[in-house]
Amino acid sequence: MTDAIAADFQRRFGYAPLLVRAPGRVNIIGEHTDYNNGFVLPAAVDKEIYFAVGLNRSTTANLVSFDKGEATTADLTRLERGEPAWANYLKGVAAQFQKHGLTVPGFDCVFGGTVPIGAGMSSSAALECGLAFALNTLVEDASFERMELALIGQAAEHEYALVKSGLMDQFASLFGKAGHVVRLDCRSLQYEYFPFDTSACHIVLCDTGVKHSLADSEYNTRRQECERGVETLRGHYPSMESLRDATLEQIERHRAELGDVVYRRCRYVVAENQRVLTACQHLVEGNLIAVGQDMYASHLGLRDEYQVSCRELDVLVEIARAAPGVFGARMMGGGFGGCTINLVIPDQVDAFIQTATEGYKRATGLQLETYRTTIVDGVSLLS
Repeated sequence: MTDAIAADFQRRFGYAPLLVRAPGRVNIIGEHTDYNNGFVLPAAVDKEIYFAVGLNRSTTANLVSFDKGEATTADLTRLERGEPAWANYLKGVAAQFQKHGLTVPGFDCVFGGTVPIGAGMSSSAALECGLAFALNTLVEDASFERMELALIGQAAEHEYALVKSGLMDQFASLFGKAGHVVRLDCRSLQYEYFPFDTSACHIVLCDTGVKHSLADSEYNTRRQECERGVETLRGHYPSMESLRDATLEQIERHRAELGDVVYRRCRYVVAENQRVLTACQHLVEGNLIAVGQDMYASHLGLRDEYQVSCRELDVLVEIARAAPGVFGARMMGGGFGGCTINLVIPDQVDAFIQTATEGYKRATGLQLETYRTTIVDGVSLLS
């Protein structure tokens, strides 16, 4: 696919581009914890967006979505949100470079790839990080570190896509390491790699094929509910800055004051942070059965306490729980659709996919799309 994108760029703009790949990500465990300053455990995977980018000596950005067959332009002297929606992620990145005091010259960009849209593998972060990496390479005086590029991508998402995402997606796309998952402390931004033995376990994603319309609005609502919980708890514990600082005992003690909904949100986040730490210990021990149990517990919390699951996701997790050779499964991503992530014994993968496909069709009438993924390195140049 890289060749096709490079050829399309050459045909449109008449010169050879810089080529970049930016991976999507999976998250083993630690969902909705990133914007609560907690822990996450993602990995970059081999579903990627490929970019062909070059400077054009103007003040215009020419942006082309290869997959959609759509093109648009942006005036870099007055960047504004607008249609098509996909262009906002790219415009947002250019705007962040400008906010850091850099002059972004006109550029041409063709992108396309294999990250499925709406499946919870964060195509948006791959889009932001790939362009940020390309501009960091091409723009004179740009010398951002990878963590700064991740923060630029996150800010672009906040201000131009209007989704108040945490840092996990952009971090995973830039900091992925083949054969490893990476635990990020979303408060200190310290991170640590843990080996993930792909000879003992494959990662299979099952795509519900649905994205319920309340996904984006409910995401922002959950964030507000967590902030309300912190506000209430801070009245008793003045040093509390986020749910990262809370304990289950504190949440139980103030359950009535928090109210049922906010109590459940807070309880989930605090428990999920602990599960990330536990799962890392289990990975070090090579105990994939225990990692799987952490994942099932995570899904129950997302379903019952955070309330971001949906029937289609729950059906897939129950199918996985009953299938031979599956260590664990849970919904992954913002919720209300998208994928489940499943850890499966390698020689059981084909049987699992068949079981899941047939069971899902029976239960929902929907066709199941599945993705076998490999853990890969983060954003890089292509030769």
